[in-house]
Amino acid sequence: MYFVVTGAAGFIGANLVKALNERGISDILAVDNLTRGDKFRNLADCDIADYLDKQEFLKALDSGVLEGAVEAIFHEGACSDTMEADGRYMMENNYRYSTQLLEFCQNEEVPLLYASSASVYGGGRVFRETREHEAPLNVYGYSKFLFDQYVRRMWGQRSAQIVGFRYFNVYGPREQHKGRMASVAFHFFNQYRAEGKVRLFQGSGGYADGEQRRDFVSVEDVVKANLWCYDHGAVSGIFNLGTGRCQSFNDVAVATVNACRAEAGDAPLTLEQMRSQGIVSYIDFPEALKGKYQSYTEADIGALRQAGYEAPFLSVEEGVARYVRHLLKG
Repeated sequence: MYFVVTGAAGFIGANLVKALNERGISDILAVDNLTRGDKFRNLADCDIADYLDKQEFLKALDSGVLEGAVEAIFHEGACSDTMEADGRYMMENNYRYSTQLLEFCQNEEVPLLYASSASVYGGGRVFRETREHEAPLNVYGYSKFLFDQYVRRMWGQRSAQIVGFRYFNVYGPREQHKGRMASVAFHFFNQYRAEGKVRLFQGSGGYADGEQRRDFVSVEDVVKANLWCYDHGAVSGIFNLGTGRCQSFNDVAVATVNACRAEAGDAPLTLEQMRSQGIVSYIDFPEALKGKYQSYTEADIGALRQAGYEAPFLSVEEGVARYVRHLLKG
């Protein structure tokens, strides 16, 4: 029986594959699109049973060759570029693909644990898993929202576990292939190592320079929550997956710089000291992001807690320090 991980060579998918390996599981069918071939590096230290291109995988589903052969599907495969303008591609890749997997899982009575996104909330101020708070700002968010709606419509007829995770701002190992879509922690680390300074956006949305606030969540915690839900098969639902606490981009910058300094044996600095020394500076807010940017997110994790998930989440200071140590190991 296979554990299927879609987007297996991607950020969260590869971390899930590695976590399954750490449980002694290697009967993993890794599914991805390796048009970007460098993503293979995310799986180089993992053990899998087989790899299928996304299109091959869909043909296998249609042909029936996987019937009775799947233990669970962790569906992480998606186009996550919030600036992608090709709506047809986004809907085929994120929405239609997901509905095909859901149909297979329900027919086979197989758990489906899938990636949704906090982008479904758009520019709102309340981040709770109910329809009145959902208003995506871009076609990526809409594709995720639409699949969540599809799941809700068939909820009463489900035959197996369905769990959707509305990921907030995830950071951590195995994201290097994402380019500009990688986390700010990743970008700040590389800027500081290359130039000795980091650049943040100037104020926007009523926030001062670098004070836009997001719920930054470590991929370690994301993986733990995925596997906990799989272990508790009676749990189904659409859940926010963040820390439940927003922190500023300035906080991430300070945590990144100080983690680098700590590894070099240097004393920590405050934000004010970093500003005065030119370590932290601010650039114009991009025109392309105006009207499409979430200046504030903070997950309401009440539903996840009510479902029984009790594990603590890493703060930016804790999680970024761990991530920096990982990056410095190279």
